[in-house]
Amino acid sequence: MTLFEKIRDSEEPADIVYKDEYVTAFDDKYPDAPVHVLIIPNKTIKSLDAVTDEDELHMGKILLAASKIAKIKNICETGYRLITNCNKDAGQEIDYLHFHLLGGVRLGRMIGLPKESQKYFKQLKENKNNTFNN
Repeated sequence: MTLFEKIRDSEEPADIVYKDEYVTAFDDKYPDAPVHVLIIPNKTIKSLDAVTDEDELHMGKILLAASKIAKIKNICETGYRLITNCNKDAGQEIDYLHFHLLGGVRLGRMIGLPKESQKYFKQLKENKNNTFNN
């Protein structure tokens, strides 16, 4: 059982921000912004890759919950970001679909690549430019 399942089932403590039949949301224990809420479906889904047509209602409820939580946290006017990481390369650390709602401060760039990935990406762009120039 994952940490998120335990939080969803009230077996692990968390600061619950919002909960309904489809969604549970709680403050991130290690926030990356003044507002950092994790939103999970109450149905166990491993990752975004595992979503099926049967999960349509849960996915829609997550988006509606994000909007409600932004209002609860008073960031709907200033803005917020909703992010999900899918699998290892994207940074998914817990095998349970979850979304990060971030706000409360002006957020930086959409993504920040680690140095090794920046180097690799630079090489890819250079190779692509060389291909077009030949």
